Amino acid sequence: VRRIDFVLSYVDDKVGEKKQDSKDQKTYFLKIHAPWDVLATYADVLKIKVPFKTSDIPHGQDIPLGWLSRPFRPPEHIMHPQPDYFTYPFDKSKTDFFLISDKDTFFPPSTRNRIVFYILARCPYYKEGRKDKEKTGIKRLLSNGTYTAAFPLHDCRYWKRARNAECESERYNLYKHWARFLSFYKDQPLNLIRKYYGEKIGIYFAWLGFYTEMLFFAAVMGFICFTYGLLSYDDNISSKEICDANIGGRIVMCPLCDKKCTFWKLNSTCLSSWQSHLFDNEGTVFFAIFMGIWVTLFLEFWKRRQARLEYEWDLVDFEEEQQQLQIRPEFEIRCNKRRLNKITQVSFKTIIYSTVAFWISLIVACIIGVIAYRLAVYAAFASIIEHPVRNIHLVGRFITPQLATSVTASCINFVIIMILNFFYERVAIWITDMEIPKTHLEYENRLTLKMFMFQFVNYYSSCFYVAFFKGKFVGYPGDYSYMFGKWSNLRNEECDPGGCLIELTTQLVIVMSGKQLWGNIQEALLPLLRNLWSSRKGRQHPENQYSRWEQDHVLQNFSQLGLFYEYLEMVIQFGFITLFVASFPLAPLLALFNNILEIRVDAWKFTTQFRRPVASKARNIGAWQEILNAVAILSVVTNAFIMAFTSDMIPRMVYLYAYSQDASMSGYINNSLSVYNISQIPDPNIPEKTENWIDNSTTTCSYRDYRYPPGHLKEYTHTMQFWHILAAKMAFIIIMEHVVFVVKFFVAWLIPDVPSDVKARVKRERYLIQEYLHNYEVERLKLQLSASFITEPVSEMSSTTDKLEVLSEFL
Repeated sequence: VRRIDFVLSYVDDKVGEKKQDSKDQKTYFLKIHAPWDVLATYADVLKIKVPFKTSDIPHGQDIPLGWLSRPFRPPEHIMHPQPDYFTYPFDKSKTDFFLISDKDTFFPPSTRNRIVFYILARCPYYKEGRKDKEKTGIKRLLSNGTYTAAFPLHDCRYWKRARNAECESERYNLYKHWARFLSFYKDQPLNLIRKYYGEKIGIYFAWLGFYTEMLFFAAVMGFICFTYGLLSYDDNISSKEICDANIGGRIVMCPLCDKKCTFWKLNSTCLSSWQSHLFDNEGTVFFAIFMGIWVTLFLEFWKRRQARLEYEWDLVDFEEEQQQLQIRPEFEIRCNKRRLNKITQVSFKTIIYSTVAFWISLIVACIIGVIAYRLAVYAAFASIIEHPVRNIHLVGRFITPQLATSVTASCINFVIIMILNFFYERVAIWITDMEIPKTHLEYENRLTLKMFMFQFVNYYSSCFYVAFFKGKFVGYPGDYSYMFGKWSNLRNEECDPGGCLIELTTQLVIVMSGKQLWGNIQEALLPLLRNLWSSRKGRQHPENQYSRWEQDHVLQNFSQLGLFYEYLEMVIQFGFITLFVASFPLAPLLALFNNILEIRVDAWKFTTQFRRPVASKARNIGAWQEILNAVAILSVVTNAFIMAFTSDMIPRMVYLYAYSQDASMSGYINNSLSVYNISQIPDPNIPEKTENWIDNSTTTCSYRDYRYPPGHLKEYTHTMQFWHILAAKMAFIIIMEHVVFVVKFFVAWLIPDVPSDVKARVKRERYLIQEYLHNYEVERLKLQLSASFITEPVSEMSSTTDKLEVLSEFL
């Protein structure tokens, strides 16, 4: 009979007459309908833009060869579900100005449920005369259990159209053309998403789709870089020397840990040196520079795409006009007529900062614990070796103690990350609630900043350790550095013999892939299993027995912070593929595959697993834009330092152009190693197992560094080559950063944030709106004057004539 705009559910276990409202005989549903007067009043209050004339601004010419893109686009009625209109904020006193053909359908369901929720969120339920004003709003009633759920209804079942022919069955269309995985190669129907779910959800899927499209170019370039590493496999002279029995097989290396580790032959690292070459080659430098430019292009082109959506979705003036209308009910209740106590505010800020600092310190402490684990367990893995010369440093067949330590430590670190996430999410929400932000936008921005600070330290700290600290403060035989001093016996880690870059690659792959895998399990598999029975129940009962509100009630609730977690997941991924991409060029490819799945999984969740969210507006992605900009700038610095200090690229180049006798890499391995007199090794560092590890003629062992040999006037101090390499590294960092930053800022300046055609359309539309509104007011004034002319007596005819003359002069 009437449209149901919102549903409230509650449970009543009292014995007595039971209404046939639900199958369990306990859950009752309160159906809410907003009549025209209520909708018109609050549409006026909220300044909701509504159509008053069909737009006559052309959308430009057809794209040449546009027919080639037809297989990748859903049908036209899905891509553009409604015509383009000129819109203007609704005014209840000017209803005849707007295109109102039917009051029941003038406001779309998304607007209706938004208005109803706005009323419910501010509706008091305390008795008259009482001052308990905290008893306000549906959120409080939900939290104290008075109501169990509050949600707008879906328009139909997702697997078939509605029985009512007047219903548009938009949920069915979204599922058919968007949520199915087989539609992964097609464009998203963003206009339909926006119409059904609101602009805020629409802008998220627009950003995610654009990010995935841009990832394609980074993935292709990364794959080319990796392919170059494969094709140049046989030209890797350094690895050949390591694997050569006459070169690497004759070089005895110093122990990598105290007591438990023994001397070892360099050729035992043959496999890891080949693996390292796949990611540490000349192509990696080019790829790191390319990614610095790619991230700028991504952010600049997204600004243009966002500006176009703002225009198409009538969001150009949204923030300026409606910022104050988004005041949170919690702020209105708790901050009404309350004066600010400066002492209390200072104390409260101290609590907030102390809490955030405590949790970040806890993360750092956990990371230090993982590092201590790495130092301790390495010796345990090394002690497994029974035949140190013949099966040097091999656990099983292919796993070195370095690799085993790195993999297990990465897995432990990932588990710690997940545990800390669980607790800190609740702490961050609690702190933000205590701050009582004024608007929803301010609340989300504050929570975003706190959560990202935590997640940044949580996810990236282990990668920063491997990239910039591991193997950099080791010392040398006879004067090793220890983590907590020599009393701890925890000697600082050395890099894998193949280089630190391969360990950073391992760390990055485990944390990034583990997070994506766990996220997909949480988002897809668990909801699928949890709702399997509910979906089966819904399909078995016809709609006349199993009501629309019952079907939606068993679905999951989409919380206000639902999109926040979706953004957070993608921004953390963005950090992985930009901050450390120089160590793993295939990271964008993994992210591309994940995001193709992510779009369809999110679409599937929205259409099949979630209740219909309350529609809300947003003109951009909010604070995430600034976070992405900050990560993009930081990524240039991190990749420059990775190439300089983590990769072996600079030492190889210095050797090739300054120290090689024949302008080739022959002899590089011997050149990159220093020697130490075994007899000078202190007792605490000497291996426990000394039998059969070297022959009697071996008097020195080698280690990775550039130091003078024993017997030299400056023995065991850094050679001039060390300082040449350090200078080359610093020069490379400065040159790479300046080149990339100059290109970044030039590209940002070259590409305007708002396309010129959008600027012209906005100006043209504003002019036309003012013209139509002016003509409407003039016609309205004419009608009023004409009416007064007809109804006035003859004696007042002269004054009416004067009015018309004045009006004529004005026109």
